Order: sequence, then structure tokens, then C-alpha cells
Amino acid sequence: MQLPTNTFKQRLCDDERQIGLWLGLTSPYAAEIAATAGYDWLLLDGEHSPNDLATLLGQLQAIAPYASHPIVRPPVGDPVLIKQYLDLGVQTLLVPMVETAEQAAGLVAAMRYPPRGIRGVGHVLARAARWGQVEDYLARADEEMCLLVQVETVAGLENLDAIAATPGVDGVFIGPADLSAALGHLGNPGHPEVRQAISDAIARVRSVGKATGIVTVDEDEAHGYLAAGCSFVGVGIDTLLLMNAMYGLAGRFRRER
Repeated sequence: MQLPTNTFKQRLCDDERQIGLWLGLTSPYAAEIAATAGYDWLLLDGEHSPNDLATLLGQLQAIAPYASHPIVRPPVGDPVLIKQYLDLGVQTLLVPMVETAEQAAGLVAAMRYPPRGIRGVGHVLARAARWGQVEDYLARADEEMCLLVQVETVAGLENLDAIAATPGVDGVFIGPADLSAALGHLGNPGHPEVRQAISDAIARVRSVGKATGIVTVDEDEAHGYLAAGCSFVGVGIDTLLLMNAMYGLAGRFRRER
């Protein structure tokens, strides 16, 4: 049995543009529906959605037969939690609230086996290695890991160049919601100061040869980010899409009564 290729990481290296969908419903059934829709990647959110290891496992299993690549965002960059996610079979992590190059380097280490890192070895218990059946898993697992770090604070912006240049960091995700709050514009990611900060961040990350990503629910804005050089852009959120569809349908019928 062969180790799956991280197609998302491969496309980042080729500087291809990839679109994704944010998943917060924590449902394998909903995740499978999303996986049939044609997105390059699907973000399983463990920071702001009620996901745990069991719900993440179910969604990973539901997505597995399809082409969409699963990315998981943990609630925090904890090495123990990262170890568990990787053993579930996650190959790409988006870690929130990264503020220093030292923090980024620690996350790189958490995703790699010794001597290059500190990831605990338990592959015979792990879905990632198909319980020991993947050939050369221990020798090859590191090369398929992809680390995306989320910069969304003033401190993160100040240290952005060093964070992006950290060996083993594959991409930087700009978090517009928290960044707007950090800049004094809570709930207003469209504020000119926030927009300028995002534009500058994209250019700075690309200048050191790393990929940049972001999420927005505005289609025109998403096209703008892709044109500006973002390599991976979230273009929607499942909870919002469902809520808007349900509210819209109910509203149309209420108006007819």
C-alpha cells in the first residue's frame, strides 16, 4: 500500500491557484456533499466549530474517495493534538494565531518524526499508515506534510517575513476576521486599513517564495485575491451557505402569505 500524495502541497509548489470551502457543520454527510462539488480543498474547522477527533475522522473518511483535499484547522498548535490529527491521516494543517518564527518552527517540528522533529511514533495504531500497511510510511511521511500558518494579529504582521521564511512552512494564511479586530476594526474586514494590511501581507509572503491564502464570502473579493497572487482562497462557508438558502426560501414564502 502506497502513501497518498499530498496533491494540495504539490499544487502549491507548482504555484497553481486552488479554491476551497470552509466546513463547520461537523457532519460526514455534509462533508461528502461538499466533496462532490469540485472544490480543490475543504477546510475542516476545529477552532470555531464543535469538531473533535471522532467527528474529524468521520469527515476525513467521507471525503477520502473524492478529489478534494482535506485541510484541518486545530483549535491551537499543540504538539499532542497535532500528533493525533496526523495519525488520523491529516496531511495538511492550518494552525491559527501564529505570531513568531520560533512558534512556526515548533509547529514544523511537531509535524515531523525524529530526528527532524518531535512527532511521536505510533504508526501501527494509525489510520495514516493504514495500521502499518503503508510501505515506508516512517521514511516518507514527512515529505507529504504541509504546514499552513495563520497570521491574524499585529505581532504576526510584524514578524511576517521571518514566519514565512521559516523552513518547513509551506504557506501563510491571512485571517481577515481576527486581523480586522486586532487593527481596531472589529467586524469590518473591508476597512481600508485592513485591506491595505492584507495586500501588503500577500506581497511580503510571495516575496520569500511562499504561498498565501485567505477566506472570503464575497465572490468579487475572492477573484481579486486570486488575481493578487493568493494560491489558496476559501470562497465560501458551509454554515453560511445553508443558512442563507434556508432563510431565503422561508422569506420568499412568508412574503406570499
